[in-house]
Amino acid sequence: MLAAKRALAAAGLLSLINTPLWVGLAGGPLWLHIAFTALLTALYLALHIRPRRLPEGGRLQVMMGGRELLVLSCPVLLVQPVLLVSACTRWKHLFSLGRRIGAIALSLLLVAALLTNGFLRLMFTCQRLRILWRVLLLLCWWVPVVGPLLLIKACSLAQAEYRFEAARAQLQVLRRDSQVCATRYPLLLVHGIFFRDWQLVNYWGRIPKALIQNGATIFYGQQQSAASVARSAAELARQIERVVAATGCEKVNIIAHSKGGLDARYAISCLGLAPRVASLTTINTPHRGCVFAQVLLKKLPGGLVRFIATRYNKLFAKLGDDDPDFMAGVQDLTAQRCAQLAQQMPASDGILYQSAMSVMKRPGSAAPPLNLSYRLVKKYDRAENDGLVALPSAQYGKFLGCLRAGGKRGISHGDMIDLMREDIPGFDVREFYIGLVRDLKARGL
Repeated sequence: MLAAKRALAAAGLLSLINTPLWVGLAGGPLWLHIAFTALLTALYLALHIRPRRLPEGGRLQVMMGGRELLVLSCPVLLVQPVLLVSACTRWKHLFSLGRRIGAIALSLLLVAALLTNGFLRLMFTCQRLRILWRVLLLLCWWVPVVGPLLLIKACSLAQAEYRFEAARAQLQVLRRDSQVCATRYPLLLVHGIFFRDWQLVNYWGRIPKALIQNGATIFYGQQQSAASVARSAAELARQIERVVAATGCEKVNIIAHSKGGLDARYAISCLGLAPRVASLTTINTPHRGCVFAQVLLKKLPGGLVRFIATRYNKLFAKLGDDDPDFMAGVQDLTAQRCAQLAQQMPASDGILYQSAMSVMKRPGSAAPPLNLSYRLVKKYDRAENDGLVALPSAQYGKFLGCLRAGGKRGISHGDMIDLMREDIPGFDVREFYIGLVRDLKARGL
């Protein structure tokens, strides 16, 4: 059915693009030519606006519309040169030189508009197009052989993304009424170091939306981007008290990423927050610290470290932090400091403690700086890692296992919070969190 529609659309495109040819061949009254041209123009514009109608709508419809335009351009580009050659040779007695030039100019313009529309749709909506592919497309789209191969790759990625998202949408419809993430206590998502809870650019990517669609009630930690564990924990404790007071929920389920897990443990054990917490799930948290961070702080020139810290603190003070402290945050992530903290914050009774971790398979599994730090962690921490945290360091409480994607990709520290909004073959980060929260609900939490 779809192939038949494409064939019909391609025939319509060829008809419009070659309107000057048909008018010259057919003859007839002027009004008929005008009506015929107006009809084909309307169809052409409609194709530009909505090349393909999908039940999902939104971004997916725009993306697949771009793919459709590029696919339709292929037969047009193959047949059009034949028609133009025929117009300039076999049928030249029917056309003046001006009409032949006009036909060529019009065909080039309309095909170029078609390709540009499809190209831009894919560039701005296909989330599986990583930065490298986008750069290559922008630089090499015009190069013979290379350009078409890049466009074929982009179309392939768009098709894979659509199938993935369509399957998720069908799954969501099936469980829409079950509210699998409607836990007894609300969720508190706690970010790691060097980030803030900006909701316009959510630290947790597409995860909160997926959880809310399935019934979850979500709040955020709201601690500063960089500070000592003790200070971040104090900010987190105040946020928890605000959530409890505003909702009357008595307790919260904390899901914390990276350093956020240490902040949460300190708030629970050292600041009296144990009665306010039902569970703590840590994601890629360095509970035993990072040896590589300790080594770098010793080996890097003190002036360089102070320069980086000063620049960072000034930047994030402008971005909303009250008093960011780069050095205090980093020092509390060293193996030596985490060993000291572990003595201060033992597990509290009555709280479910659990942890999860992921690992990269090679440096190319992530973009800078994780592709660089991956080698450092492997060298100094001597273990599989996610680009920042070693696998043994992340295990605390009930260990839910190590996540590994198929192929060579791996799952990085940033992938676990959907940082790049990227679909990873063999791993659906949104479904991972839905599974976590569904289990909390099953436990009555």
